[in-house]
Amino acid sequence: MENTLSQQSPKEHHEAEVIPENFGETISHSVVKRFFLDVASITLFTLRFFKEVFKPPYEFNELMKQSYLIGYRSLPLVGITAFIMGLVLTIQSRPTLAQFGAESWLPAMVAVSIIREIGPAITALIFAGKVGSGIGAELASMNVTEQIDAMQVSWTNPFKYLVVTRVLAATLMLPLLVVFADAIGLCGSFIGVNLKGNVSSHLFFSQVFQSLQFSDLFPAFIKTFFFGFAVGLIGCYKGYNSNKGTEGVGKAANSAVVFASLMVFIIDMIAVQLTSLLQN
Repeated sequence: MENTLSQQSPKEHHEAEVIPENFGETISHSVVKRFFLDVASITLFTLRFFKEVFKPPYEFNELMKQSYLIGYRSLPLVGITAFIMGLVLTIQSRPTLAQFGAESWLPAMVAVSIIREIGPAITALIFAGKVGSGIGAELASMNVTEQIDAMQVSWTNPFKYLVVTRVLAATLMLPLLVVFADAIGLCGSFIGVNLKGNVSSHLFFSQVFQSLQFSDLFPAFIKTFFFGFAVGLIGCYKGYNSNKGTEGVGKAANSAVVFASLMVFIIDMIAVQLTSLLQN
């Protein structure tokens, strides 16, 4: 018995030395390969979307339904988040401005911060968490239960009915939600200013609108269309191409939120750079 163990131990020791070297190389190779495959797949998915969106028949009823589900159903969460965001930002900024005797600049500073960056970015992240995961889980469950295959058999275009309508609804509804969130956030800031002061609504909103310019509003509004498109497209892509089985539903919802949130930050970074270059 001891001789057998002594004969096997050099072989096992040799395998233990060889496996870690190949293991890291194999993992890195698979990760790079998977990344480029995902990029190619989502590119083809995007091209198919632009091909199907202009091709009749047009699913207007489903588009209105998805706009209601994606936009109207998200209003309470977006409104509560925006109100807390404006209130907390005002309360946290007051002590710093008071140290420099610039407390009167508080409405203008909060307004520019919310309109330019905080409002669109935070609303897009909330949108990605709620809508992106919902779309991914819904389409993944339809894929698991073979409802998408049944639509193809019944001569219905599942891509146009399921993907195109949801992506368009997300693209159109997120800008409206951002406008709503900005307004609610400014109302929260007004309450925050009056917690330790007495500022009339006329004076507060006069300072807000005097500090804002068209160059603040237009880029912030335009990039929300790209936020909504990215969230809707990634959610549909992850759900439409999910793996069969109940585990694929959870993975599709989780990966849709992660990649959609990451794309929001990437698009925001590109938009900020382009805006700064155009202004200079």
